Amino acid sequence: TNFGGRIVSFMVPDKAGKPTDIVLGYDSLNHYLHNNEAYFGALIGRYGNRIAKGSFQLEGRTYQLPINNAPNSLHGGPKGFHNQVWDAKLIDAQHLELQYVSKDGEEGYPGNLTAKVVYTLTDENALQIDYTATADKATVVNLTNHAYFNLNGAGAATINDHLLQINADHFTPVDSTLIPTGVLAAVKGTAFDFTKAHAIGDSLGSKDIQMINGKGYDHNFALNRTAAPGLQTAATVYAPSTGIQMEVLTLEPGIQFYGGNFLDGSLVGKQGKPYAFRSAFCLETQHFPDAPNQKSFASTVLLPGKTY
Repeated sequence: TNFGGRIVSFMVPDKAGKPTDIVLGYDSLNHYLHNNEAYFGALIGRYGNRIAKGSFQLEGRTYQLPINNAPNSLHGGPKGFHNQVWDAKLIDAQHLELQYVSKDGEEGYPGNLTAKVVYTLTDENALQIDYTATADKATVVNLTNHAYFNLNGAGAATINDHLLQINADHFTPVDSTLIPTGVLAAVKGTAFDFTKAHAIGDSLGSKDIQMINGKGYDHNFALNRTAAPGLQTAATVYAPSTGIQMEVLTLEPGIQFYGGNFLDGSLVGKQGKPYAFRSAFCLETQHFPDAPNQKSFASTVLLPGKTY
C-alpha cells in the first residue's frame, strides 16, 4: 500500500510448495491507520532507528525532533515516512516506484527532501528495495524498511526456532534507553554471536545487561564488509518447520536485529491472528542508530547536490 510504502503480504512456497505469507500486517487500511506504532511493513524515514533525546547539531544549528520513544526520537517521529501517503507509479508488473516529498521542517528535520523508493519482485523470488533521496539543504537521512517476518507464516507462535546467521563480528551496545554507547563490542562469547547459524531462542535467557536493556534482541550489528563494491550478504534466516530460507543483502554498514520483544498479543493481524510476544523478527538494514550525535559512526549527513 502507498500508505507508508508498506509491504502488506509476501507469499513464498514452503518445502511442500504451499504458498505461505511470511510478513505480518493487517487485513484493512483502517487497522494500519490506528495501530501504526508497530510500523508493520513500513518504509522508515527520515531517520530509521533512534536519535538521542531527539536532538542533533548540523552546520552549527541544533535541531529538535519529536520525542516519540521517550526520551528519544524513533523512526522519523510520529509523522515519519511510515505515516505518509506516497505517490505510486507502477513501472511494470515487477517494479513499483514510490515517491514522497518531505518539507523543510517536517518532524523537525531541515531541508526539503525528495525520497524515491523502488520495490522490485525479481524472477529469483527476491524482493529488492532501492532507495534514493536528494535535499536542498544539509540534513540527515537513514532510510530502511520495517517488515516483520515469521518464516513459519504470519501469526505463527514464535520465531525462536528460526536459525539466524548475521555476518558481523561486532555490535553496538546500548544504554537503558536503547541509544548506542559509541563503542563497537565483539560478539564472540556473548548472546550476540550469530557468526554461525543457531536458533534465535538459544540465548534469550542470558543475564547479559544488553539483553536486559533491549528486553531481548533489539540491537544494531556492524556488518563485516569486504572492499568489493555492491550488495553483500548481511544475514540468513532459516525456518526448519517450513523449509523457508531468507537471505538479506545490503550496501549498508549495519543491520538492526529486532526479535519482536514488544509484541504482546494485543495487535490482531491478518486472518484474525494475534501477534504474540517474539512471534516476528525484523532485519533493518541501516546506518547506525544516533549517528548524527556520534562522530565515530559513519556519517548520515546528506548535502545539497549529493544523492543518498
